[in-house]
Amino acid sequence: MKHLIILFSALLLVACKKDKETVSGSTPADSTNIVKDSAATNISSGKILIENISFPEEIKECSCYFARNKADFEAEKYIYADDAGKTAYMKLDGKRLAMNLISSSDMEVDEELTKEIESNDYKISVKGKKIKGEEALLFEGTLTIEKPDGSVITTPIYGECGC
Repeated sequence: MKHLIILFSALLLVACKKDKETVSGSTPADSTNIVKDSAATNISSGKILIENISFPEEIKECSCYFARNKADFEAEKYIYADDAGKTAYMKLDGKRLAMNLISSSDMEVDEELTKEIESNDYKISVKGKKIKGEEALLFEGTLTIEKPDGSVITTPIYGECGC
């Protein structure tokens, strides 16, 4: 029995020594190196990219459309457009989206504009105050976008609604 234990210990020692040599041949890991877990690489950085869109061909009559500011609006650099009833259009995170309008306020009542838009990936809120009224109504306000991961971005908007 003693011989078996000595033989087993010798085999174990040789097996451990072989593993140790293999490990010592590899480059040592630096403590500042960060190993990325594949499950964690899909987590959003918290940023939402809002890109300019051309005026949607789908919109034929009444609409609301907004840019980031008055200069962009005059240069037709829109970031949001809707058909004043059913569908809102934006380009977010590199994708042109057509999203459902959930609710929209009656602008004639209190001269304030509110819209709620939802898709699978975004929840969007538009809030504005009427600044001028002619045939088309000019508005200034904010556009807030939320993602399911908790990312939120708010940007100022300037634009109009009209027919």
